[in-house]
Amino acid sequence: MSEIKEMVLEVVEKIFKDKVEKETVDLLEQNKWAEDVWQLLLDNELHQVVVSEEDGGAGGDIEDLLALYELLGKYAVPVPFIEHTLAHFLLQQVDLKGFEQLTTYSITTPLQLKDNALSGTLKHVGWAQYAEKIVAVAQEEEQQFIIVADLQDALMKNSTNLAAEPRSEVVFENMKALQKVPISTKQYDQFKKLVTAASVSKMSGALTTAFQLSVQFSKEREQFGRPIHRFQLVQQHLANMAGEQTLMTVAVNNIQTLLAAGREESEVAYARLRMDDASRVVATSAHQVHAAIGVTHEHRLHQYTRRLWAWRDEEFTARYWKKQLAQQLLKTKIDLWESITDEVETHVHA
Repeated sequence: MSEIKEMVLEVVEKIFKDKVEKETVDLLEQNKWAEDVWQLLLDNELHQVVVSEEDGGAGGDIEDLLALYELLGKYAVPVPFIEHTLAHFLLQQVDLKGFEQLTTYSITTPLQLKDNALSGTLKHVGWAQYAEKIVAVAQEEEQQFIIVADLQDALMKNSTNLAAEPRSEVVFENMKALQKVPISTKQYDQFKKLVTAASVSKMSGALTTAFQLSVQFSKEREQFGRPIHRFQLVQQHLANMAGEQTLMTVAVNNIQTLLAAGREESEVAYARLRMDDASRVVATSAHQVHAAIGVTHEHRLHQYTRRLWAWRDEEFTARYWKKQLAQQLLKTKIDLWESITDEVETHVHA
């Protein structure tokens, strides 16, 4: 990551530190969101980070974008930055330009396309009730497409996820596709990895904050005349969280670098599987350390553990990637046990 890109991350983190407090995140509970923070990001053109310099952007790559998503998760920022920027990044992959209007995406379930008319239902679409356009996948016979549709005429049932973030069920009934570009199965698989990498990145940010809050609380809270972080059981919880947080930070940095270099194979899938375990350990231990206060609305911890639980079950889940990896292994001609033991033996001798 270049020095200029590091400066961008510093600027964004400063914005979040200054503007995003517990009350800011709580706006979602009131069916509101941090529109001032969103406008600040737009004013600083941070939504253009991966747009080419020729088109007025910063010319960044997916590594930069995913690093920003980590910060979004770290501060639980209630804005549609991920949805908008990732939708435009998907369009960029098929040489389509984005829109000034707020845009979201949903590629988990393909819509049906016939004579340029879209039909079907998309569930749990992030921030759809505030967006004007959507990027999705559609299928016509054996061919798949990336499409853009207008949300104004779609039927929408608005709801929220466990973290109170806006989620909608969007129904298309013979709606016109504004744009469509055919994609291959390989391209669709790559889009799934990009969406999954976005989820893992923001979950890594939330996981980090849950751990940091636990460390801070364990130093401030006293029992029997001493801080609770001196008790062995609390130390065990903190050690478990530290291990999971470090592991996922390394895994996320790895997939970001590999995606940017075009060398990713199955690392995103494995990171998504590992994130399920890490989020479970960190959320459980964080609430054990905080005890009763951790589940109160007045404390910040729930803003991060609820996100970990909500995001774990959205889009391309660990269960989905388990099936994909299993199918890959079943198709391979190598002896799986021999491959594993050979690799272990190599590491031992090294």
